[in-house]
Order: sequence, then C-alpha cells, then structure tokens
Amino acid sequence: MAETGYDPKRSKVNKDKLDEFVQRDIKGDLEEVPGIGPAAVKKLAEPDAQGNPGITTTYQLIGAYLSLKNSECDPVSHNDYFWYWLKEKGISSHRSGIVQCIAKKCNSFMPGLYDPSMYESDDEEE
Repeated sequence: MAETGYDPKRSKVNKDKLDEFVQRDIKGDLEEVPGIGPAAVKKLAEPDAQGNPGITTTYQLIGAYLSLKNSECDPVSHNDYFWYWLKEKGISSHRSGIVQCIAKKCNSFMPGLYDPSMYESDDEEE
C-alpha cells in the first residue's frame, strides 16, 4: 500500500516525547523535534530547486509549516501539504511523526490548526 499524505497512525513518536515537545520552549535546534535526526537536518538544510535557502532551525520549520496554510485548506489538507513538502525535501523517515509534532506545537499557540478527531474513522468506534 502506497503512502498517501499524513496519517497520525503512522507516527512512531512516543506520546510522552510528543507532549514534552509541545509543552516546552523552542530552542531552535532542529533535533529538538522528535523524529528529526542528523540525516534529516542535513536534508532540510539543502536549498530547494528554486534556490530558496534550506531550513536550519525549528523556527524556520514552523514557518515552512505555516506558509503552507491558506484560508481555503482544512487541517487535514494542510498537514498533507506539509507531509508532501517534507517528502520533497528528501525526508523519508518519521515524516508523519514530524508533521504531528509541528502541527500539535503550532496548534498549542494557534488553536484550530490541528484537529486529531478529523483522522478518526467510523471503524475505530466499533
């Protein structure tokens, strides 16, 4: 089965680590984001095909996430856009976990950006 966008069920981030990340202050080091390690830091730092500079801080990563939000996209589409953006940057591991961490962090100071209930299916209620 092919991966198609963000799905919180594919996140492998430990709930405690996720909660800790959402609650603590941002320091700027990309590796503070659960799911981002040295290989992802290197890929994010590379300029894109249009010559835009790479992402080197957590602040810039949050900015990239927010830049993909427009008034017409719902939280699910927004998280999908970010998931695909990470894929384009070459992030092949922990993509859903990174999306979940950044989305929940941003939702903590901008409520409405992330709604986990939008990912629940009727199958889960049975």
